[in-house]
Amino acid sequence: MSEEYIYAVARVRSREVSLLGKNDLERLMACPNEGECLRVLRDKGWGRGEGSSSPEELLAAEEEKTWSFLRELTKDTAPFAPLLLPIDGNNLKAAIKCAATETQPHGVFLPGGQWESDDLLRMARERDFSALPPILAEAAEKAMQTLLQTGDSQLCDVFLDRACLEEILRLGKESRLDALEKYSEWTVATANIQTAARACKANKNREFLELALAPCETLNVKELTEAAARGMEKLLEYLASTPYGEGVEKLRKSASAFEKWRDDRAMELIQGEKGEYFSAGPLFAYAVARRREIDTVRIILSGKRNGLEDGKLRERLRETYV
Repeated sequence: MSEEYIYAVARVRSREVSLLGKNDLERLMACPNEGECLRVLRDKGWGRGEGSSSPEELLAAEEEKTWSFLRELTKDTAPFAPLLLPIDGNNLKAAIKCAATETQPHGVFLPGGQWESDDLLRMARERDFSALPPILAEAAEKAMQTLLQTGDSQLCDVFLDRACLEEILRLGKESRLDALEKYSEWTVATANIQTAARACKANKNREFLELALAPCETLNVKELTEAAARGMEKLLEYLASTPYGEGVEKLRKSASAFEKWRDDRAMELIQGEKGEYFSAGPLFAYAVARRREIDTVRIILSGKRNGLEDGKLRERLRETYV
């Protein structure tokens, strides 16, 4: 193990103790309103110290702190790329649509991706995506051509969403980190399931499924496509015979129940990194833990803001890393 990782893992271990645990979430749940939740969070060091900062600014500050800390620890950001690709995918779609329609971007880009939004916009306007990984570059070119020729923005999204999943899977396999490889496979497989379920409800045809689903090792996408093309019950019947059978009842209940199950199981996949000291695995696990922590706080703040009853709100809370 390199000196870089000895130091980095030690720093991560010291930060893990400040992650929100179940008692912290219970304290937030006990708050009567969103404003009181924000006060509790600021008391724990969340945000930038501005008492008037909005919930969005507070959460964005925590995201920024996370990535700033991780970049202090290592120059090798490859283990974190699978977590950033959804942001990059959103920004690439936005850049292509702005370039194709010759409109100026206003509030369409998300912060925190691997590529600057201005660079993605330049690539799209110049029709040169060679700076991107081959999987994304090929999909971006196809999406641009499709949008210019047909104006079909949904098909544009399909190409890029699938490419992001394929890139996540590639990065996981090439990382040689067990936790990252399992996390990437889980992310892609469950994204395929969600896409198939949505396609059933929207009466999408087999051609759409063949374009949208990304091949992975733990699901046979041809069988998944065939099942989904025959309706929701056939899809659920197929899933019951796969490693994702536990998610069938979650899907029957609701999309949000499935999403919670997906996120909680993903958290389980990285729990083993707590005892790991010889790789970048603990850094990746910390990044996942912080992302999930911020998402959970976002759910609580939104629930408090909209007056969601505690029972319904608790159903949406994710498992914590600590």
